[in-house]
Amino acid sequence: MDAYLLIDFGSTYTKLTAVDIENEEILATAKDITTIEDDIMTGFNKAYDKLKEALKGKEVNFVNKLACSSAAGGLKMVAIGLVPELTAEAAKRAALGAGARVLKVYSYELTSREIEEIKNSKLDIILLAGGTDGGNKDCIIHNAKMIAESGLKLPIVVAGNKVANDSIEEIFSKTDVYYRITENVMPKLNVLNVEPAREEIRKIFMDKIVEAKGMSNAENYISGILMPTPAAVLKAARVLSEGSDEEEGVGDLIVVDIGGATTDIHSIAEGAPTKSGVTLKGLEEPVAKRTVEGDLGMRYSAISLWEAAGTRKIRNYLNDKDRKIDVEENCKTRAENIKMVPSTEEEIKFDEAMGKVATEIAMERHAGIVESVYSPMGVVFTQTGKDLMEVKYMIGTGGVLIHSENPGEILRAGTFTMENPQSLKPKDPKFLIDKTYILSSMGLLAQELPDMAVRIMKKYLVEV
Repeated sequence: MDAYLLIDFGSTYTKLTAVDIENEEILATAKDITTIEDDIMTGFNKAYDKLKEALKGKEVNFVNKLACSSAAGGLKMVAIGLVPELTAEAAKRAALGAGARVLKVYSYELTSREIEEIKNSKLDIILLAGGTDGGNKDCIIHNAKMIAESGLKLPIVVAGNKVANDSIEEIFSKTDVYYRITENVMPKLNVLNVEPAREEIRKIFMDKIVEAKGMSNAENYISGILMPTPAAVLKAARVLSEGSDEEEGVGDLIVVDIGGATTDIHSIAEGAPTKSGVTLKGLEEPVAKRTVEGDLGMRYSAISLWEAAGTRKIRNYLNDKDRKIDVEENCKTRAENIKMVPSTEEEIKFDEAMGKVATEIAMERHAGIVESVYSPMGVVFTQTGKDLMEVKYMIGTGGVLIHSENPGEILRAGTFTMENPQSLKPKDPKFLIDKTYILSSMGLLAQELPDMAVRIMKKYLVEV
């Protein structure tokens, strides 16, 4: 039978999914530790041997092999803009939507100290924005000159005021900087246009970054590494929500992805106010939005999760009124043993409490808020960010959710509560779990066979 082999070179595990494209079924999945230190194919081959064992007795012909990757720290970027709340924020959102980890956002004219900081960061790409079309062009030109004079050899995506593009091209053409110019991430005040920049980032990832991360051995085996893993998850979420040419989408949804280092939230929704009399304030929100919380992880970031949440919040989820559990020590143990797999009832219970905390805080940071403001006309309600109260589905992925006997309870921690009525989190969503780790692979499949990807997700995402 003809099949697709879909590969996710993850930061911890390399995950393989074999899809029967005739019967639209998942034939088998397998995973093993990612081996980025020496040869990434070592971990892949171990996972592939497990996959072959699972496929024993079936004649499978892999007609296509597609991959995504977050190995070697994933795609790391800085975003540079003009005003922090406007073009700098727009640049950040474009980078996050492309599957990047944004290390820092810079605003206004870069200083020598900031350039030095950028040079010393372990970056992959710089996103250079600034100014609406026809607006301020001096700032982005200044920043282009600073980058060119610094000797930085990183790829640069220019997505700012189009009036400055000719000057920037002249500046960069005199150096050996690799750069791509695309449409402005904020062509008009408060209007977002992130898709062109996202696409340029994805192309650079394919052309430059994969090779730089020592993954050329993998490139020789597969048809190509198409995108960073988070971008593949966002692609899967979007096609499931909006549908494809032949398949109906399921409507607005949120993906909660709890990992060892970060908790990622992806929402596919317009996010307009659901209550009458509420006016929008601030920068326009993208329909497909991703946020990354680098301090909310189950292993690498366990200490920062404890610091962000506080002992009492974790203890509340543990229902530990007698204070018998040492919260700090449990978090330290996980940070020092990043490959720890919980085996006892106490360890499982603590992991699930961490998962609930990560979900609650990450959702509060991702969702919009509504505030009341007193005016001469009386009380006025304003909304900043997305209203997600009517979202139909919350989809959970990541180890703590997939292995939990009560994944719905972990996801419920990210829903609306009267204790925090300003946060516009989902009110009554249905909970789905990605039991077979297929979201990233379906994002890859959706690049070529979107109708099939939607049908498979509808079939394999499990309601709880």
